[in-house]
Amino acid sequence: MHEMSIALSIVEAVDTKARAEGARKISGIDLLIGKLAGVEPESLKFCFSAAAKGTLAEDALLAIGEPEGIGECGECGMRFPVTFYYAECPKCRSLRIKIVSGEEFLIQSITIEEEGE
Repeated sequence: MHEMSIALSIVEAVDTKARAEGARKISGIDLLIGKLAGVEPESLKFCFSAAAKGTLAEDALLAIGEPEGIGECGECGMRFPVTFYYAECPKCRSLRIKIVSGEEFLIQSITIEEEGE
């Protein structure tokens, strides 16, 4: 399950950043994971709770935004929803499709509690 290695990487990144900012606790993490990113959000949430044990993110609320896949036709320019990397333009039937949304995977923000709060 590659979600565990992803969860460990997220925890390491936010823990490092929070410590650099003088945090005593991470209370929230906002992620953006596109539906074409190849990551199962529910599995990631499960793995995150185990990966965060003993870190500043142990009790953090993990919020995941999941943008839909959007393709753009290289022939006619039409944008349309896609659920897979290989798609056909519904307008001109071209197979020259570029994915313009849905592959995102990033930490959008972390919410920390600083020393003395």
